[in-house]
Amino acid sequence: MKRILLAALGALSLSACAQAPSGAAAQAPAAASAPSMSAPKPKPGTADARAIDAVRQLNPRVEVERIGAAPLPGFREAIVAGQVVYVSDDGRYLFLPGSGGALFDVAAKKNLSEDSMAAMRQQLLKAIPVSERIVFAPAKPKYTVAVFTDVECGYCRKLHSEIAEYNRQGIAIEYLAFPRMGIGSEDYKKMVAVWCAPDRRKALTDAKNDRTPPSRSCKTSVNQQYDIGQRAGLTGTPMILTEGGVQLGGYLPPAKLREALDQLAAEQAQTAGTAGKAPGA
Repeated sequence: MKRILLAALGALSLSACAQAPSGAAAQAPAAASAPSMSAPKPKPGTADARAIDAVRQLNPRVEVERIGAAPLPGFREAIVAGQVVYVSDDGRYLFLPGSGGALFDVAAKKNLSEDSMAAMRQQLLKAIPVSERIVFAPAKPKYTVAVFTDVECGYCRKLHSEIAEYNRQGIAIEYLAFPRMGIGSEDYKKMVAVWCAPDRRKALTDAKNDRTPPSRSCKTSVNQQYDIGQRAGLTGTPMILTEGGVQLGGYLPPAKLREALDQLAAEQAQTAGTAGKAPGA
């Protein structure tokens, strides 16, 4: 889960179409960086010192710009990478507020909120039959991921352009519909046409290459998939979920996704092995 902790505290990555580069903005030179700011070094053993240490345990590269009393009893308030975080006075828990809020166990390096969300997402995904997913898979996949996708999204199109390489990496992609412009939009109508097409795989590939499939109307689960995406905490497309409901961010190149899946599998195996040991073993 360490990659999730780092991402949450300022490690940048390609994620969702809401952040996709376009036009002149993508070509513009980077602006001059702002001067570095960091909070004064507190006395060792204080709640402020423990709070700063907790942040740096999760991501040693970020600077704590300010530290002080929090409106929440038992916590300190810090400004980190331009966002407010709250750290328990003992340095054990770190809370990121906001719409993507998360509670971290610093000592265990675990995102407690993500663990709960993963369990819920796993149950939500079970409501969508495999027959309603558009599947691109190798003969014997090592991993299977669900990807909430949109036909207009730039990163969704980039991911799909590399679908053969994902398969070569042993990864099966099961697409789910998430028309990001909302139910009833032109985007939604295109996705319904894809799901109503006799060959959904071809229709999806065509739609992602500006070859809109003929308009069709049929009984589909596009509305259900859109609703489940919202309930799963989707904030942008694509959204990659493991079979266990763990979110692996937005777009990841094929080799990076395989690396993330291997790392997650190793972590889960280690956790299972530790849990299975007898006390004192």
